[in-house]
Amino acid sequence: MPRYGFNFQWILGWVDRGSMPEPPDPRALDMIAELGFDFVRIPANYWFWTHDFDYRHPDESVWNVIDDYLAACRSRGMHMSLNLHRAPGYCINRNDLERHNLWVDKIAQDAFVFLWSRFADRYQGVPNTNLSFDLVNEPPGVGEYGMTRDNHAALIRRAVAAIREIDPEREIVIDGVGGGHLAMPELADLGVIHSGRGYQPMPISHHGAFWWPDYQDAPLPKYPGLEWDGRVWDKDALRSYFQPWRDVEARGVTIHIGEFGCHNQTPNDIALRWFADLLSLFKEFGWGYSLWQFAGPFGIIEHGRPGAKYEDIHGYKVDRELLDLLTECRVQG
Repeated sequence: MPRYGFNFQWILGWVDRGSMPEPPDPRALDMIAELGFDFVRIPANYWFWTHDFDYRHPDESVWNVIDDYLAACRSRGMHMSLNLHRAPGYCINRNDLERHNLWVDKIAQDAFVFLWSRFADRYQGVPNTNLSFDLVNEPPGVGEYGMTRDNHAALIRRAVAAIREIDPEREIVIDGVGGGHLAMPELADLGVIHSGRGYQPMPISHHGAFWWPDYQDAPLPKYPGLEWDGRVWDKDALRSYFQPWRDVEARGVTIHIGEFGCHNQTPNDIALRWFADLLSLFKEFGWGYSLWQFAGPFGIIEHGRPGAKYEDIHGYKVDRELLDLLTECRVQG
């Protein structure tokens, strides 16, 4: 770290019985490598290898596809971060579809640790330059689904210990609580990377996003000057918002922004003003980052935000202004 790149949803979508994840996209990887990006986050849905919540008998043939992702990234000199977006007993999207609860049910907690132990064994010896483990995507807020700071910390410490028993040097990433937004000083001593989010203020990044519970009642996007959640949002407000993360960083923790982006219902001029301030702060802080999506409503490829202009790059219709911000705000090694 810092590392810069994109999330790819190849193994994240809805799972029908017997369906397989998407293969790696060499054309997309070639393009982002050519542009100097070096980080690929792979949010995964464990349903692809688990039937009827039988956690202990995964179909490991599915993991061959993950091997392919890793090989594709390694061959291009890129780092892959493997993330459980849907983990046994928890997902920030449609958690009601889980049979068990990761925060209170031993069966789910044991399954979570079991999975990471198996991945640790499978990828033992792969250099950290090529692979990290991002344990669980966006844990909930305190009080949601029975999650507390204490039971979350205990679960994370247990999983980290299990990985390190097999692969002591494996690079490990943990997402902030509260949907990834809140820093975790209680885990500053764990020797792992802390992954934050760049989605605030949500009425800008998630305007019109039907899966965000507050999307219908949120104010219309405006930047700077949006009044929301007790702040008037501008660059100073963004700086203040990230201060708890910088406080944890001051204790020796590496910070990375595992996800950020703007939904395609926000007018592009507003989105770009917000992106410019957000990314300039990440550059100032020396933090790496990973845009949520390469192609899609949060991506850089024909995302569809009103007013966007596209440039053809290797056959892709690319939001050139956003791409320039992403590249200009990288810290050069």
